Amino acid sequence: MFVFYNQKGIGDVLMIPLKDGDRYDITHETKGPITKITNSSRQILGYNIFEASKHLEFNGKGKITLTKQLLDQIKELFKKNNLDDDLDFDLSPKFVVGYVAHKAAHDNADKLSICQVDVGGPEQLQIVCGAPNIDNGQKVVVATVGAIMPSGLKIKPTELRGVASNGMICSREELGLPNASKEKGIYVLEESHTVGEAFDV
Repeated sequence: MFVFYNQKGIGDVLMIPLKDGDRYDITHETKGPITKITNSSRQILGYNIFEASKHLEFNGKGKITLTKQLLDQIKELFKKNNLDDDLDFDLSPKFVVGYVAHKAAHDNADKLSICQVDVGGPEQLQIVCGAPNIDNGQKVVVATVGAIMPSGLKIKPTELRGVASNGMICSREELGLPNASKEKGIYVLEESHTVGEAFDV
């Protein structure tokens, strides 16, 4: 999960986005330095923490990984300001190194493959992939369910031609990497990468 901080562009504000929302359907509630952003259905869209550098200790700018240490500070700040919202966020990495353990042809689509991908967890992920260069034994970058791509696309469980797919095997271009090839195909990693480790996008 990522938070965002751009002191030069926005000011001393730490932004915690949780859900996409309609900008015409937004309400705010402020307690101390914390502004909670909701919609008319009372769904929480995110939080802005003003004068963030006075209340929290963190490094970096732009997109910042939300660590347990920073989350604990935020929870304490909420407590001090009598805001008892549930902040049990999923801090597991959303872009990870995967290993294509098995690839099979899709029965209903010539250009799709059904892949069983080891991402270091107790179970393999089934991911339907359309890349022409996907193959058994590759180490690849997997965007797991809940990941937000550089394009803004959120990865959700889906079905492709009747087959469940839980994640996305990514190309360099989809990851927003510099000098990405325009050729269609997933990004095949070097063997030195460890299955299950976070991949920094």
